[in-house]
Amino acid sequence: MTEEEIQLTVFVACYNEEPNILKTLETVVAASREVGISFEIVVIDDASKDHSVEIIQAFQKSHPDVRFILKVNAANEGLGNNYAEAAFLGHGTWYRLVCGDNVEPKETLVKVFSQTGKADLIIPYRPDESSRSGFRQFVSKIFTWLVNFTSGHHIRYYNGLPLTRRYYVMRWHSNTHGFGFQADLITRLLDRGVSYLEIPVEGHERAAGNSTALTLRNMGSVAHSLLTLVIRRMSKLVYGRS
Repeated sequence: MTEEEIQLTVFVACYNEEPNILKTLETVVAASREVGISFEIVVIDDASKDHSVEIIQAFQKSHPDVRFILKVNAANEGLGNNYAEAAFLGHGTWYRLVCGDNVEPKETLVKVFSQTGKADLIIPYRPDESSRSGFRQFVSKIFTWLVNFTSGHHIRYYNGLPLTRRYYVMRWHSNTHGFGFQADLITRLLDRGVSYLEIPVEGHERAAGNSTALTLRNMGSVAHSLLTLVIRRMSKLVYGRS
């Protein structure tokens, strides 16, 4: 497969995902093949302290038919930075992040991947979040409201891992480090008037390990993203759309 033939670059983010990373990679391959899309996998291990890298390397060796790129960071750089870096490492027209915690079933990835090319920005959302704690649901709703209020958009969910053109990520990537980068990127693209499609998907909580969504670092990233949105909204009001 030549670089020109790759339709989709799937970035798999990994940090201490020894119990989950193998199943994540298997799910990505199975979903991509079911959709029938040409794909590549870019994995960035963000300085894991467990055996994640060895598992990834074993998977790569056992799947020589899968175009596969692995980058191992010497120090932890954060999800936002790795999201942008993987876009530069990849070659596909379209781009999608899949977290290494295996929370997206194959059916979800099939549904997302099958929408490739139908809009510049595919935004998944979970209509049923009953599997999450009440606190997680509350935080998610407050965050979505704050982003919509600040940006002037009306999106159902900002942390559903959007699928978009890889060029957009390289051109407009965020300067935030944690999960907040998604809201920053989505609102930047919406400000530019790109076409978008919101699709309902199913998800589940991680089978092993602890979620990092509510860590102090990620909460700081969210605050950074909201501040960025405020500044950009004020700039747009003053100067108009650039």
